[in-house]
Amino acid sequence: MQISKLPRSIRQLTTHAIAIFMGVMLSVTSLQVLPSQAEPAPDSVVSQKLSPAVAAVGSSSFVTAAVNRVGPAVVRIDTERTITRRVEPMMEDPFLRRFFGDSFPQQSPTEQLRGLGSGFILDKSGLILTNAHVVDQADKVTVRLKDGRTFEGTVKGIDEVTDLAVVKINAGSDLPVAPLGSSNNVQVGDWAIAVGNPLGFDNTVTLGIVSTLKRSSAQVGISDKRLDFIQTDAAINPGNSGGPLLNGEGEVIGINTAIRADAMGIGFAIPIDKAKAIALQLQRDGKVAHPYLGVQMITLTPQLAKTNNSDPNSMFEIPEVKGVLVMRVVPNSPAANAGIRRGDVIVQIDGKPITNAEQLQGVVEDSNLGQLLQVKVQRGNQTQLLSVRTAELKDIS
Repeated sequence: MQISKLPRSIRQLTTHAIAIFMGVMLSVTSLQVLPSQAEPAPDSVVSQKLSPAVAAVGSSSFVTAAVNRVGPAVVRIDTERTITRRVEPMMEDPFLRRFFGDSFPQQSPTEQLRGLGSGFILDKSGLILTNAHVVDQADKVTVRLKDGRTFEGTVKGIDEVTDLAVVKINAGSDLPVAPLGSSNNVQVGDWAIAVGNPLGFDNTVTLGIVSTLKRSSAQVGISDKRLDFIQTDAAINPGNSGGPLLNGEGEVIGINTAIRADAMGIGFAIPIDKAKAIALQLQRDGKVAHPYLGVQMITLTPQLAKTNNSDPNSMFEIPEVKGVLVMRVVPNSPAANAGIRRGDVIVQIDGKPITNAEQLQGVVEDSNLGQLLQVKVQRGNQTQLLSVRTAELKDIS
């Protein structure tokens, strides 16, 4: 019997039944196919979807490899210092002591101060590099290796200007040595691994990146230092000072030095290339001679000078040029002897343009003691060329 010969109502019912049947069959077929589509994708497909950070770390962390390479050479440095306090005369009065007896307060004339820092071994002879502020004025220095051995340390040299010091221990010739990299090859965004003993927690490792390079000590707020720091967001805390900052290959690229108490996640390290040069001088001479001119200065721009000159209360008029403004001249300094005055703007040294205070500081630091520098200054509407002979920084009174 043909469907076309059936009544219209029956034909419609038959058509709907066939449609429902076909829909059920298609659903069953889909259910049979879907499980096979849920099977795991090939490894190559999954790996393409990993973030760069996860791909970089992998199943075997590069941090682990870096720390294993350097860790044995990282040391803990404990210091002791005895200070003498002034005794109040009243405390020594025999009458008061006889009157009050045992209840009279006793005052100890000395006090023991203890410090904690980090460092790392430079060579098998037992030379250790650390920060100057870790061992400065210490009466006793104790160095503890990662394997638990302890040795008395001797401070071979301290340079407060760069906050670096060299300590020597006598521990034979089997000491682990930290591999040194080059800070000149460091780029912003590189991995930064800090190793040390923060807050007394030995062998602590933190990970971050290099945030920026050549951050001057003046910008950091350490005006008495001459340094361009590596800035990192790797956690650096008290006790990390003197410990190494590593790159991803486990090479030392800096010495952890400073933190900003008013900013979370910002730390600073001395570039290792600078530290290597200072360490050699400290090992040989026990000190480092730094040349200086004897001026306090700020970077000057034409806009800043114009703002000053438009102020009716300003103390003097400043040349509207780019350079370094002399705010103060140290008495009996090389600058004072050469005739540099407050309000002068240094625009050139030995024919090279000077545009900021950090640049001027670097030129002086790289000069030799007693070297004659030709300093071009703008004084009012006049330009003068002055000869300044550098002297040693310790001569500052």
